Amino acid sequence: MHHIETVAVSDSIMEVFMFEPEGAGPHPGLVLAQHIPVGHTGVENDTFTLKTAERFAENGFAVAVPFIFHWWPKEAEMELKRDAFRDDWTALDLQAAYDLLAARDDVDAGRIGIVGHCWGGRVSWLGACHNPDLKACAVFYGGRVKQSMGPGTPPAIDLAGNITCPVIGFFGNDDQTPSPEDVDDYDAALSAAGVPHTFHRYDDAGHAFQCFTNEERYHPQASEDAWGKVLAFFKESLG
Repeated sequence: MHHIETVAVSDSIMEVFMFEPEGAGPHPGLVLAQHIPVGHTGVENDTFTLKTAERFAENGFAVAVPFIFHWWPKEAEMELKRDAFRDDWTALDLQAAYDLLAARDDVDAGRIGIVGHCWGGRVSWLGACHNPDLKACAVFYGGRVKQSMGPGTPPAIDLAGNITCPVIGFFGNDDQTPSPEDVDDYDAALSAAGVPHTFHRYDDAGHAFQCFTNEERYHPQASEDAWGKVLAFFKESLG
């Protein structure tokens, strides 16, 4: 079960889908960063993200899913949203979602992490770079971490030194966005910054290997292995 809250981010109204676990809490929380959905509509039509949030909630986490593409009309072409994407706007979106979680009586504000897949994997990394209150970060095959997005913004990889929480990453060795060489660079940046991190790499798996709505890319063995590892990571990091 979930409900939708709205919040103003720089005068733009953003929907945040809130998923609640059973029990009174206080629960650990997660900000779930959306991948680029199929089509041009919101979270409500993104089956993968909805089911992913539900699974985290079933495992005891309160989850906030901000619609980070609210800056453009929902019917606008995804190519426009991708090309005009801005990290400075997105950092505000993630902070707003974090604040909604942290303000809840049934959430422990000291135990909130962030996670995302694909585009959301990059966004998860970005969020950890901008919010020192986050206690854990999970990146699923996030590409473009080495690219800047938006005027005057550095590549997200250059902000690794700002991350104050442990990071876990999941990548397919057949992926090219990010490629194995990109993942090596992510690893090196986190190591140079002294950020505790663990990366898991899967042979015979490519991009979006957890996306069960995409039969060509879905790799059930890698997906379930990653599910077990990310849940264990969050339960250890967030208590």
